[in-house]
Amino acid sequence: MEKVSINDAIEYSEERFTKRILFKKGENTTFVLNFKPGQEFPTHTHPGSDLFLTVIDGQGTLVVNGQETEIAVNDVIYAEGDEEFSFKNTGNEPVSLYVTLCKIPNDDFATNI
Repeated sequence: MEKVSINDAIEYSEERFTKRILFKKGENTTFVLNFKPGQEFPTHTHPGSDLFLTVIDGQGTLVVNGQETEIAVNDVIYAEGDEEFSFKNTGNEPVSLYVTLCKIPNDDFATNI
């Protein structure tokens, strides 16, 4: 077992958003993204992975496949890896997002269980 504190990963930068990895195990990664007001990350995908995102501080705009959704503290989002997504802190306070990327096993994995 390993234990870490999310609070240790909440760190903001004036220049750009920050990414602080909590765990990287095999092909799965858990991290925290931190944004000052106005900061954003560009549209991108994570092919072959599922993405789970929880807002732990603040609010902003998440865009998935061109559709804007306002998200705020305690919202939980699921997106498939081939969906295009981006995020912008559109609020007046810092935002922190807890993110888990999970590699999707191939079909052989399911048949071998």
